Amino acid sequence: MIEFAIDESARRKIEATRELGEKEFRPAGLEADRNGAPIPVGHAFFDRCIERGEGRTRWRGLNPSPGDASKPQSLVTTALQAEELAYWDRGVINSTPGPGLPEGNVLAMGTDEQKEKYLGPFLEPDRPRWACFAMTEPSAGSDAAAIKTTARKDGEGWILNGAKCFIGGASRADWILVQATLDASKGREAQRAFFVEQGTEGLGGFKIERKMGLKAYESTSFTLDDVRVPAENLLGGEARYERKAGFKAALQTFNAGRPIIGANAVGMARAALDEAIRFARDHDLLKRDRVRDRIETMARKVRKSRFICLRAVWLADQQRTNIVEASMAKAMAAQIAQEATALGLELVGSVGGRGDHLIEKLYRDVKAMDIVEGTGQIQRMIIARKLVGLPR
Repeated sequence: MIEFAIDESARRKIEATRELGEKEFRPAGLEADRNGAPIPVGHAFFDRCIERGEGRTRWRGLNPSPGDASKPQSLVTTALQAEELAYWDRGVINSTPGPGLPEGNVLAMGTDEQKEKYLGPFLEPDRPRWACFAMTEPSAGSDAAAIKTTARKDGEGWILNGAKCFIGGASRADWILVQATLDASKGREAQRAFFVEQGTEGLGGFKIERKMGLKAYESTSFTLDDVRVPAENLLGGEARYERKAGFKAALQTFNAGRPIIGANAVGMARAALDEAIRFARDHDLLKRDRVRDRIETMARKVRKSRFICLRAVWLADQQRTNIVEASMAKAMAAQIAQEATALGLELVGSVGGRGDHLIEKLYRDVKAMDIVEGTGQIQRMIIARKLVGLPR
């Protein structure tokens, strides 16, 4: 039996998220969109995040006290929170301080020493801190197995060379978990991940890309030019790597993250739906059959996409395989969110063309949901291959 129920504590968290989204997230997102630039590092918004206890790691330290050994939050709860946050502004979610996307990899594969060094500062951060995961490259986006950034053993350490692009928060991150290959001809099995600390010689060329939407957070390109890192910066150490283990670790992050991206898309679609209904009511459009039909179509599809996302994270909570469901959630929710914002923009008409209506912003923002963590096309390939029994 599938059970999506959440406890009272989780319900309170989501209610608090709703209040915070209205008060903090949407205003910050609208400000960044008007400015056409990410929220700057010194912005008071980030200080308030730290004051509220945000930006912390799920890791509880090497010797947690009994009170710290609480049960991890379910992915169902995480997905519902992600939906609510994205309802208010998805770009702001990605801008907030914290260990971010690589945290799961470090928790799953990192040594105790690596967790202490790289997650320890996020236990009780003294200031806004960031970390990021660098997989995407100019010639390897959806095909993550085709990365060309190289790692070469040199004495007791490693030398990294290559280029990464569209990496969230790279220029402000304390450290970057860089995916590289020991031998590009060997494909996935030769991939490894390395901690590269900000300020390391050879790490540079940071360029914040201009984007059509989600402007609140930075998407950054950078280069690695003979970047030397010590042996202990290899995630998990060489002994942890079996055949394709490095690539599998990255995929595990994506399989857990794709339904969350789907939940983000659901939240954005909900926001477009609510704004469309508000506009229709304010302009006395609800008497029209065509308008009601558009609204009903949006509401039905949004609900459908929410259920597939919840099923995918529920399977993950049960530690059951969710490869197909994760890809379905990502592909379907992103597509439906694009349809919802397009229908909303059609409904508001010329008002949406002024560039100052929330639905117009959502229309630009939501396109990224079909791109990040594997495009919709790639998700459909994964689903099809799995259904007919082909290898990934």
